[in-house]
Amino acid sequence: MVAMRGWWRDLTDLVLPAECGGCGRARSVLCPRCRTALNGGAPRRVRPVPEPSGLPVVHAAARYADEVRAALLAHKERGVLALAAPLGAALAGAVRAGLREAGTGVGGLGPVRGRGPVLLVPVPSARRAVRTRGHDPARRIALAAAGELRRTGTSARVLAVLRQRYAVADQSGLGARQRLDNLAGALAVVPGGGRLLCGGGPVVLVDDLMTTGASLTEAARAVRAANRTVKSAVYPAVAGEGREERKTGPRMAGSNGGGGVIREAICAAVVAASPDSFEINRN
Repeated sequence: MVAMRGWWRDLTDLVLPAECGGCGRARSVLCPRCRTALNGGAPRRVRPVPEPSGLPVVHAAARYADEVRAALLAHKERGVLALAAPLGAALAGAVRAGLREAGTGVGGLGPVRGRGPVLLVPVPSARRAVRTRGHDPARRIALAAAGELRRTGTSARVLAVLRQRYAVADQSGLGARQRLDNLAGALAVVPGGGRLLCGGGPVVLVDDLMTTGASLTEAARAVRAANRTVKSAVYPAVAGEGREERKTGPRMAGSNGGGGVIREAICAAVVAASPDSFEINRN
């Protein structure tokens, strides 16, 4: 009986955590104050400094600080899986903001017409981290975000097609340049994944957090490489882009797929980004 009570308590804590993931308030997955910190503001365009060459346009739902930081760490490191739903809702908001800015006719403005669903591609965690944590945080949040997008009228699906080609060093403690070097060439799209990416709608790289932008930059490189391999016209090659494109980063293709400026059908969205990255209009 005692063992049964312990098992039931563990199951209850999985479904309804003993405390708020943001502030520790009792018996709440995420209390109203912490939900406001996560979802209370409009998602914003974010840009790290220095900005890596090849980083897609990124939108974030919230600043990585205080309650938002605590909630992300609780989900990622402590396995508070019930937080995936509110974190996914925040990520869905950032995805919508990116799609609106890109002018795709989606992002809360209706479904993608004639191009297939929005494709959410999560940045994968290292295999050893997944084993240690028992789950892949970015993929779990992406699945919750796709469900939220579908619930609000935007067709979306998760394509977990990125894999690490080899083990990389722990990113903690590394500077921006070191992180880029550490991840260079580390990701690849699984065989057949490029065709899946080409056959859908806009591609949105997603992650729980952006600090230096190194992970999203490497993920974007891997997606572009896969699509060049299958000779797709959806993604233009990075080589030969002009100074302005290097400065502002890749932009998503319009829904008509022709005429005007040739743009890239890829952007990125994260739950949170470093506070400094929200100041994109600096000189």
